[in-house]
Parts: sequence; C-alpha cells; structure tokens
Amino acid sequence: MITLKEGQKRVVFFISDRTGLTAESYGQSLLAQFPNQEYQFQRLSFIDTAEQAQLACDLIHQEMDRTGIIPIVFSTLVDDETRSIVDTCDACVIGLFNTFIEPLETLFGEKSAHTLGSSRQIFRSFDYQKRLDAIDYTMLHDDGIRPDRYDQADVILTGVSRSGKTPVSLFLAMTFAVKVANYPITDHELKSDYLPDCLSPFTKRLIGLTIQPRRLSDIRLNRRSSQEYSSLATCNREVKAVERMFANSKIPVFDSTTTSIEELSGNVMKVLGLNRV
Repeated sequence: MITLKEGQKRVVFFISDRTGLTAESYGQSLLAQFPNQEYQFQRLSFIDTAEQAQLACDLIHQEMDRTGIIPIVFSTLVDDETRSIVDTCDACVIGLFNTFIEPLETLFGEKSAHTLGSSRQIFRSFDYQKRLDAIDYTMLHDDGIRPDRYDQADVILTGVSRSGKTPVSLFLAMTFAVKVANYPITDHELKSDYLPDCLSPFTKRLIGLTIQPRRLSDIRLNRRSSQEYSSLATCNREVKAVERMFANSKIPVFDSTTTSIEELSGNVMKVLGLNRV
C-alpha cells in the first residue's frame, strides 16, 4: 500500500453514461466516511461507447502513472461492454449499479433492463417540469440576485460568503425540486445584529449556514481571494457576527464545515417540513 505524502490527493473519477450526478452523489457520500483522506475529483460524463470507455480508462492509467497512487473510480455504467472496459482499469473500480442491481435480479428472478438513462423515466413520473422550474429559479436567484422575488422561494439560504450556500441550493433544486434562493451576508450588513431587510419577511423559510472560521479561511485562500478577505481574523469576525444575527432572528442554523451536501439538504427539508418530489 502506498502512503500519500502530506498535501498529496488521490484522484477520484465519477464515470457515467449520462450526467454523472448519481455516481458523484453516491461516491461523495461514501468518501465522506473517510474524513482524513484528501481527494481530487474528475467527472467523466456520457461515456456510452466502447471507444469513449477506453479513452476514460487511458486517462485513469495516466493519473496512476503520474502520481503512483491508485485512483478510485465510481461507475454507474450499465452497458456490459463499456462497463467491462472500465472494470479492467488499473484502479479501485466501484460499480454502483452492479452493487445494487445484482441482488435485486436475484430477488426478482429476472434480469434488469440495462437501459441507458432509464432514471429519466422516473423523473417524468415525479413531475419533471417542477424539477426544471426549481433548477431555473435557483440558478436565477444565486448569490443575492433578485431578492424582490424571494416570495416565490421555498427555501432561502443565507450566510457569509463561501459558507456553502450555492452547492446546497443546487442540490435541493435538482434532488427535491424546491425553489431555492441564497443570499450572502455582506460585511456592511454584519455590522447589524439583525437580518437584512430583504430577508426579515421570510424567516419561516430561511435557513442560516455557518462554518468554522479556519475552514472558511482555507476555502477563501483556495479561491485565490485577497489576504484580508481570507484571513483567519476576518473569518472569525464574520462568523461570530453572522451567528449572533441568526440567534437574534431565531432561524434554524446548520454547520457546513464537515456535513455533506446531501445531509445538509435533508436537514433543510426536514426542519422546514417540505415534501420530497
């Protein structure tokens, strides 16, 4: 077994014959059980021919040769030919569909359809248009855009900049078909102990996100932000101020420091009593 050096990250591939969101969601959930590891992620979408599968395999081998570290591959490929090619890669390959489909085939006494993208049919039966509308609304109301339309939101996420609002917003929209707006509390607004005027009418659908200052500083530094903006002192001050604001406003608050997007989203749905699509 090769031990990773300090600062070295293991490459993780998410491979799918469609968007790769399922592979990434499952993979991230599993990897979250190993918090001491560090990863570099790559998503390889729409791998639906033998040629593309071989190219994906070549890319995986290149990473193995470059780093000397065995990559991890999470695959949701269902076609036998493409799947068998990826399964032979010099990597730790985890076939998510195989893991779950084979026991079901045994239980049902029949072979699965092995249909590419068949999950899309399920989406249609659960009001596909509602999901599209939710995604559209969420993207148009990211990062404080159009607060005059917050009355149309099912959920409003708020917190300091880089506290995890956007990824949670998109996951909620794509997974649960809820309309999500998110609003970054600015440095000027943090001088007050109470919510900005654009948020105060919506406390029943408002969720605060907080984060540990050290983690916030690391995220901002990785974004190549200014030294003052990403300094630990600034992050400490902002987090303390926003948590005081949340407490005074009596809104639910979740810590995004080590909680996965999936778990945060589930907590939001539960605390607001929202129905899943």
